[in-house]
Amino acid sequence: MQESMNIKKELETKLGAANDIYLNNIDIDPLTIKAIMINEVVPSDPLQDFYGTPGADYLKTTIPLLQGAGSKVTSIQDVLQSGIYITNAVKTPKTEYAIDKSSIEKSLPYLEAEISIFPNVKVIMLMGDVAKKAFNMIAKKSTKKNAIPAVSTYKLRNSEIYYKGIRVMPSYIMTRGNILIEKSKVTMATEDIATMLKIIS
Repeated sequence: MQESMNIKKELETKLGAANDIYLNNIDIDPLTIKAIMINEVVPSDPLQDFYGTPGADYLKTTIPLLQGAGSKVTSIQDVLQSGIYITNAVKTPKTEYAIDKSSIEKSLPYLEAEISIFPNVKVIMLMGDVAKKAFNMIAKKSTKKNAIPAVSTYKLRNSEIYYKGIRVMPSYIMTRGNILIEKSKVTMATEDIATMLKIIS
């Protein structure tokens, strides 16, 4: 039986530590994870990240989305226990409004190694365009082509996309205030999460 591992230690062992790269400092049994949700970017304050404080900003929108999709979670521990691991595509806090390609590239080796930690994953959810871009960069390295076609996310929602046998679901951003404004995206993200929950149940 696999014991739990510390994600941060594991990634730093593989790739070395970097000062400004924020990694999830949590202990988890990788075999229990069936879905990975990839958010855009780490917050400037690590305490506001998914594994920060119980009232962290990132959880304020994420937990209600999962609940809206039918999950009974109330904390990040519940999320992990239900087989869902959440991480950020870009591991360096953003300095400007837009996230440039170089910061995605800098974090990519960590994201790729992080995804590979979990052998039983059935679904990878890409929450927003940055996650979609990052995942396509990973896919391109091994298959020479994008996993996700370059069309609007809402047009892709009804197509089943697979990468190395894993269902890949492009969806919408799940953190930050703007999710609260765009009701249609909240609805679509909730529906996508409900589909993911069905696949892993």
